[in-house]
Amino acid sequence: MSAVKVILRNDVSGLGKRGDIVEVSKGYARNFLSPRGLAMPATEGAQQQAEAMRRSRDVKDARDRESAEQIATVLVPKSIEITMKASDAGRLFGSVTQTEIVAAVSEQAGIDLDRKDLLLEEHIKDVGTHMVTARLHADVQFPITIEVVAD
Repeated sequence: MSAVKVILRNDVSGLGKRGDIVEVSKGYARNFLSPRGLAMPATEGAQQQAEAMRRSRDVKDARDRESAEQIATVLVPKSIEITMKASDAGRLFGSVTQTEIVAAVSEQAGIDLDRKDLLLEEHIKDVGTHMVTARLHADVQFPITIEVVAD
């Protein structure tokens, strides 16, 4: 099996990030990466272009990380309140989902999150205080306090 070096034009799961030079089989490069525009051959000129892609990726990554840290400093001390219908025993009729949490954060803190950024193992089904982890960047992970109150 012969291998070729390619430069990734986009992030490819399990392979690398944009601008990385990786070694893959000829068939993978020819049949999957190249037709989808995910990679190009690693020639001398292209390697300089790859270096520029990596630099821009690093700048964007630093900017994204800084933005995520600013959001964390706003949300960590804040408690987000969600009102739901509940039984007398404190059990919710339904559950609090990521979508509802995102809507409440947007409304109460003015910060737009993506529901995929929230790590919620299971839906919240009880009245009370709950901690939900948010991951806005690979290096920035923080808890959000959710206060569920009965309607």
